[in-house]
Amino acid sequence: MKGLELSERYFREYGRDMLEREFPDILPYLACGLVGSGSECLGYDDELSRDHDFEPGFCIFLPGEDVVDRKDAFRLERAYAGLPVEFMGFRRSRVSPAGGSRHGVIRTEDFYREHAGVVGGRMDASSWFSVPSYALREAVSGRVFFDNYGEFTRIRRMLSEMPRDVKLKKLCGHLFLMAQAGEYNYPRLVKRGDKAAAQLAANEFVKSAMEVIFLLNGEYMPYYKWSFRALKDLSFMGDCGEVLYRIMTSPNEVEASGEKSALIENVCREVCAELIRQGLTKEDGSDPERHAFSVNDMISDGSIRNLGILYAV
Repeated sequence: MKGLELSERYFREYGRDMLEREFPDILPYLACGLVGSGSECLGYDDELSRDHDFEPGFCIFLPGEDVVDRKDAFRLERAYAGLPVEFMGFRRSRVSPAGGSRHGVIRTEDFYREHAGVVGGRMDASSWFSVPSYALREAVSGRVFFDNYGEFTRIRRMLSEMPRDVKLKKLCGHLFLMAQAGEYNYPRLVKRGDKAAAQLAANEFVKSAMEVIFLLNGEYMPYYKWSFRALKDLSFMGDCGEVLYRIMTSPNEVEASGEKSALIENVCREVCAELIRQGLTKEDGSDPERHAFSVNDMISDGSIRNLGILYAV
């Protein structure tokens, strides 16, 4: 059973009844779900995931103290801690009166401040640039079971779509790094016989290529250990995952490096073709560096457009 299913079943069995019975006065201001860190929020949990943080539990999100005060928040924490410890063969960990880390009672503002640096439900351009992709992915992951007040869902929707100019700035930076690491540095390091540095260059190419592919799909790339898995779920270019895997794992000896360089060029061609298809560049061909500057020229906000090409990465 997946963690999201376990969480929702536990909530339907015990959580909703507890809230309706004991907290009818503040129920209109609450939201519940399983959102945030952990493979279960991405739907990627498996048998191995159950060795830590896998348990029946959910989050209760509440607004600021001007709406739900500390006394009611403490009552909620105690009521949550009092829910059944075992469910469907799984056992909950103890939750202190101060609340749990991934489950339990959480202020909406605290959750979004921790994961995305959101203050007051808004983000300016500098905030969008400073928050890593995996943190944004965590902020909009998982499932919201209900949201009576609407605040949690409003911020979630706002974070779900990166502003176009921010997206373009991130794209151009990663395109530039693809060209620098994969097309320029990798073959030169192979010729020098520095296999370790050559692999680092290949790694940098793959990381930036993956960021570009997720951006082109309108998705946030998750934490690195789930990035290859998440490629499979993308609408297009997800099949690049196999090629990127070969780039990461193939040798860097001179006689074998030609194949890796060819794979790098294949990824560059596919990425550039998708940029052209989406109308995000006025260039043609398959040179990521040329497309990087063309994408930058498409940015509407002059203050963002004039930032350095690598500013967002």
